[in-house]
Amino acid sequence: VEYELGQNYPNPFNPSTTITYELPVQSTVRLTVYNLLGQEVAALANGVEAAGKHHVVWDGRDNTGHQVASGIYFYRLNANALDGSKSFSSMRQMVLLR
Repeated sequence: VEYELGQNYPNPFNPSTTITYELPVQSTVRLTVYNLLGQEVAALANGVEAAGKHHVVWDGRDNTGHQVASGIYFYRLNANALDGSKSFSSMRQMVLLR
């Protein structure tokens, strides 16, 4: 098993989408959503997670709870094994249609 960031589904989405990822070992994880300007919109995961498959549902709201506008967004997974043996970073694109 390797680190993996799956494509969100559905894509395009309204009102919510699911993002899946896989961790081969216990890792510190940060999953964030960015707008086209590279500004962080939402932090969906931030902490230590066990090895295995995980999923997060994003409801199209920012960190303050406001709905974001229709458009293209990017999500990035940064993960680092707790023992320092592995690190991973990957980014994918998604489309919100309101």
